[in-house]
Amino acid sequence: MKFKKILAAALSVAMLGSMSLMTGCSENTTSDPANNNPSGGAGNGDSTKTFNVGVCQLDEHPALDAATKGFSDKLTELLGDRVKIDVKNANNEITNCTTITTNFVAANVDLILANATSPLSTAASATSTIPIVGTSITDYATALGIKSGWTGKSGKNITGTSDLAPIDQQEKLLLELFPNCKKVGILYCSSEANSKYQADLFTAALKADGKDYKEFTAADANEIPSAVNAAIGECDVLYIPTDNTFANATETVKSIVEPAKIPVIAGEEGICGGCGVATLSISYYDIGAIAGEMAYDILVNGKNPGDMEIQSAPKFTKKYNAAMCQSLGITPPEGYEAIG
Repeated sequence: MKFKKILAAALSVAMLGSMSLMTGCSENTTSDPANNNPSGGAGNGDSTKTFNVGVCQLDEHPALDAATKGFSDKLTELLGDRVKIDVKNANNEITNCTTITTNFVAANVDLILANATSPLSTAASATSTIPIVGTSITDYATALGIKSGWTGKSGKNITGTSDLAPIDQQEKLLLELFPNCKKVGILYCSSEANSKYQADLFTAALKADGKDYKEFTAADANEIPSAVNAAIGECDVLYIPTDNTFANATETVKSIVEPAKIPVIAGEEGICGGCGVATLSISYYDIGAIAGEMAYDILVNGKNPGDMEIQSAPKFTKKYNAAMCQSLGITPPEGYEAIG
């Protein structure tokens, strides 16, 4: 009897140990991050993790400011106090972009938002592992130096949103307002690859419609007055694409074109509000917010940036600058919205 009692006790202990081991295995499997993130990306399924995001913005002006705000608002909406966003402004200096993005990499941030082409290029050079989301980028293939085979996905640690409104529709807008124009002047900064890309598309559209044109470039802000003066001497309407250098010099442009009664069609609302008469506008806040959603998918859901399609603005709106139109005696057709 004594032997049987000892044997029964031993069997009970063994069974309890076995059940405890099975329970422990089940708990470990449930809490395994890999099960919450089957894609194997950056997300880890940890609902308590705080993410550090670095933002490199090329310069301070309304369009880029709106994109950064849209990004920050959306990511904060989705993550609350689980995200810390560090915004740095490069003051339109490529060397500053390099310093900022290099510092973000050294700090091992979880993600970098590159707001404009130069921050994207320097961030891409600084890291091939930290996810990079771009916004306010005209053309990613141009910005990343991809010569051929562009599919809409980077295949790298990079994705984001584009600020490019359809160039052919911008050209149609110009001709809708000024059908009898004799020569169109195209103004942009020669050091901005994104601006050259837009200028090439715009000239192709003008050429297809049989319109005469000429390009006028400025290497930097100091050359803008001479470029604008040369343009108004030869042309009766001007086009300025989404160019960061000109965006920071709209007062200079306005001081030249307004007295000369030469209208400007702009590639984006900020430039139009400063010196233009009309634009086919996107919302930079919206493309920033979309970039924020993409960042969330990367950080939390483990999406691979290289597999994510570059996203465009959800809508385009014809807008006009009421003050400039009044000054130049221009009445926009039906369907144009005044810039607020």
